[in-house]
Amino acid sequence: MYYSRLKLASVLGVCLLGLLLCLPNGIRKPALSIPWRQIHLGLDLRGGSYLLMQVDLPSLTHDRLQTLSENMREALLKNHLGYQDFRIDADKAVVSYLPRTPDEAQAGLTALDALPRLSAGEFTVTKLEDGRIALTLSPESIAAHAREAVTQSIEIVRRRIDGTGAIDPEITRQGDDRIVVELPGISDPERIKALLGTTAKMSFRLVDSNPLHATYPPTGVSLLPMANPADGPALPVYDHVDVDGADLTNAGATLDQKTGEWAVSFTFDSVGTRSFSTVTQANVGQRFAIVLDNKIIEAPVIRTPITGGEGQITGGFTAQKATDLALMLRAGALPAPLAVVEQRSIGPSLGADSIRAGMISLGVGFALVVVFMVLFYGRFGWYADIALLANLVLMAAILSLFEATLTLPGMAGMLLTLGMAVDANILINERIREEVARGRTPLAAMQAGFERATSTIVDSNATALLAHVMLFVFGTGPVRGFALTITIGIVTTLFTTLLLSRMLMARWYALTRPASLPV
Repeated sequence: MYYSRLKLASVLGVCLLGLLLCLPNGIRKPALSIPWRQIHLGLDLRGGSYLLMQVDLPSLTHDRLQTLSENMREALLKNHLGYQDFRIDADKAVVSYLPRTPDEAQAGLTALDALPRLSAGEFTVTKLEDGRIALTLSPESIAAHAREAVTQSIEIVRRRIDGTGAIDPEITRQGDDRIVVELPGISDPERIKALLGTTAKMSFRLVDSNPLHATYPPTGVSLLPMANPADGPALPVYDHVDVDGADLTNAGATLDQKTGEWAVSFTFDSVGTRSFSTVTQANVGQRFAIVLDNKIIEAPVIRTPITGGEGQITGGFTAQKATDLALMLRAGALPAPLAVVEQRSIGPSLGADSIRAGMISLGVGFALVVVFMVLFYGRFGWYADIALLANLVLMAAILSLFEATLTLPGMAGMLLTLGMAVDANILINERIREEVARGRTPLAAMQAGFERATSTIVDSNATALLAHVMLFVFGTGPVRGFALTITIGIVTTLFTTLLLSRMLMARWYALTRPASLPV
């Protein structure tokens, strides 16, 4: 029960620090450049937007088959084997072709079976009854590719949203192919939907200069429309990607010095720089299309070789469109398109009602606990109430320090923590009562009460702490918010119960030396 000056100052210092950390939540930030950490409100309290998005897995399979078909053509030509009538069936996950002559079928099987695979057993190569050679993706590889694509999509979505400055977005996986995006404080999600609904898969391809192919494109050439229809009709563009947008290292919105219009400047890595330099050196005078999501942004003529690894995209951009395109290019292309399955907007009035209801419940619960402790335990009940108030302040301080997001389940966790903290104080006071009834002196009764209750309090809170840590680790959304506040509350409860309330009782006894205890 003895508190040295250092121990006394430490306990009071922690309480004062907690109070200071809580201040940013109640007052406006001053003009001074000082850290100003606050608790952020979740979607159910602040209002905002909820988006449920689905990854287009069939297009993912089609893209992989498209890549494999190009690899097949290259492998056949490398082995001097002819081919005709290439077909892609995304529903059956098959790409097939007809050999030039039946004699080349076996050589084609051997050449295609040697193609590199992303994983063991990704595809099989067989000869069909009609003489066609077919490459079929295995269901296991399709499922693995889908899981990887969803994980990659979540990371790219997170980077894109972070680039908009949104505060505390919640991005979680739902099922095998869906992503939940919660955006507190954003009541109009149209810009976010445009950012996430754009795959942003950019590539640089040569334009086929044969005028007949603008009407009847051959195999390996596709007619792609212009992003801006006013720029002209669709152009025949080779399917082969000369430079991949994945090789970009940076992109930013800028003003064109010649025209004064908004543009997007970009920089390649070493691989992209070499590829860009090689293509532009070998195709001076040819048109080079910049393709974004199968639409041509522009198709300028290569005047001179570009060897510096830097370039600029113009296309009648506004400042917002140029900024968003640069953001998407920096974040990377989505492996597959995302479609909005469900959208909900929560107005700030609903959030205000939730906050009001939560504060009322928290206030009423706290008041009832205060009255109960005072009625049953007198002066020691007041000390328990002071420790309880400090507990609430320290919880808010820790949440502010880490700029945590508070949700309705989190507020429920704070109220539950207050009840758990009262349990610890009740246990101590009841132990002291028992020691007084046994005839111990006031100091001995207090000492024994704390000693006997401490192990029980630590054991019960330790098991609760482990349970809620697991909830936080493996839970999602509201469950994590609830577990977070409970976990923080358990730590602050141990501090306020075993150190602060004991200090108050010890200081009272040292100053008054009472003949009996008020319990």
